[in-house]
Amino acid sequence: MPAASTRDSIIEAADGLFYEKGFEHTSFADIADAVNISRGNFYYHFKTKDEILDAVIAERASATRAMLDDWEMTGESPRDRIRCYIEIMIRNRTKIKKYGCPVGTLTSELAKLGHPALGDANGIFTVFREWLRDQFEALGRKKDADDLAMHVLARSQGIATLASAFRDEKIIRKEVDDLCDWLDVIAEGC
Repeated sequence: MPAASTRDSIIEAADGLFYEKGFEHTSFADIADAVNISRGNFYYHFKTKDEILDAVIAERASATRAMLDDWEMTGESPRDRIRCYIEIMIRNRTKIKKYGCPVGTLTSELAKLGHPALGDANGIFTVFREWLRDQFEALGRKKDADDLAMHVLARSQGIATLASAFRDEKIIRKEVDDLCDWLDVIAEGC
């Protein structure tokens, strides 16, 4: 396996393990086993778990921006684009029910650990917040766009947390429907 491919495989495996097991409970051995490489080969690419965490956060941020760019191009209106954000919980419901939100669970764990990468991980929430704010501004809600963006962001995190806590997909479906109904009311006034 070429070096870049091995590195990418390590990042991908670590990302999944950090989401499913948590950062603190994932070891070098877990990641090396998932990629099926020796620990020596592993250390060639990453010397510390924090280096892997930085790479995972950078990859998640990049993937988030790419997803938002895609929604920007495919969504016909700001309402449609915001709806894409809300409905991602339906598309990812199985994993959300089992593990929560990948960004929310990682930032929560890093906050508890007092980890220096918390700010970088929170940056992903900032990307979502700014994008949502831009969509609400485009919808004609310039004065309260940031408040509305934070409402959607906070509500989605609550939905993910409760769906995971109760292991109940119905929570996701009901709350997503309610949030979409709320969005329709907000959009009608514009």
